Amino acid sequence: MKAKKFKKKNLSKITVTTCFGIALFGVGEGINAADILKEQSASAEFHKDYSFSEIVTESVTGDVYSAAAAENWQDLSYSDLFSKGWDKPWVSPPNGGGGAPRQGWLNSSEGVFYRLGIAVFGWQHDFLNNGDGYSGNLVNFTPINQRFQIQTDISLTSNRGASGSNPQTNFGDFKITPRFMLSESKNVTQTFNVTFRTPTGNSNNPGQDIAAITPEYQFWANWWQGLVVRGGTGVFIPYAGDLNRSGARSLFNANLAVGYYFTPHDFTPIGDMVWFVSTNVSQPIDNRAETSNTFVSLTPGFRTHVGGDWYLHGAVEVPVTRPEPFDYQVLGGIMKVF
Repeated sequence: MKAKKFKKKNLSKITVTTCFGIALFGVGEGINAADILKEQSASAEFHKDYSFSEIVTESVTGDVYSAAAAENWQDLSYSDLFSKGWDKPWVSPPNGGGGAPRQGWLNSSEGVFYRLGIAVFGWQHDFLNNGDGYSGNLVNFTPINQRFQIQTDISLTSNRGASGSNPQTNFGDFKITPRFMLSESKNVTQTFNVTFRTPTGNSNNPGQDIAAITPEYQFWANWWQGLVVRGGTGVFIPYAGDLNRSGARSLFNANLAVGYYFTPHDFTPIGDMVWFVSTNVSQPIDNRAETSNTFVSLTPGFRTHVGGDWYLHGAVEVPVTRPEPFDYQVLGGIMKVF
């Protein structure tokens, strides 16, 4: 009798254990199947054949910052410049190898693709030794695909110039810049940009009413922790407009900026807090004047995420060579990522 009870008891345990194991196996299979289905769905989305309008629409209005979108990011290189990335919507790239975000700073080369708009205000103390000057600039970055985006600059200027006249406030020269992604890995991004400047400004404001083209190479790099190094080099070539009155010269330009990120993104209102120093060099390369003075300036500045995809920028540009176009320039910006 005891043996029968023992057998029944053990048989009951075996049955329960077997059913429990089958249930766990079924749940495990369900979880694995869900994960596989999710991976296959993301892979199918990445390998989807997009039409041109779908690529542009997704790049401009799609959710390019989600985890799902991040899975569509891919390494791009010089070797596949003409074959990879043109047929895929742009998505926000990951942080660099050190963990720093790919972001822009005032008075520094970009070297990275964005989807955002920024309004920048500048105050030049003692502009051309004739009172203060003011400037405003609205910049917009619009990605088209993973290899191409368009930057536009609309500006206002206000100053006396060098003639001692009353202050003149006018629209500045409009600029449009096609930007091409040369390569992008987790640590380094490289772009080639060509800025087309139109003479929409007024020559009463020095440096305006110029038609010019500026080809430029830019880079961004983050290998270690929050340290970011970025820069670029290019040539400014004026070819039309009131070149004599504006004093436009053909220039070789170079930039190198170094900054360090101290806080995480969500640590608002000082999220993504970065402090940086940007060095700009400009050297005339034509013979349209007797002198060819080199201009060098240093721009210490900061950038912070204040919440809701809004960012605050600040910087002070200080010339370190003579003659000085201004004593110093205070820059401030408010930016919205969309």
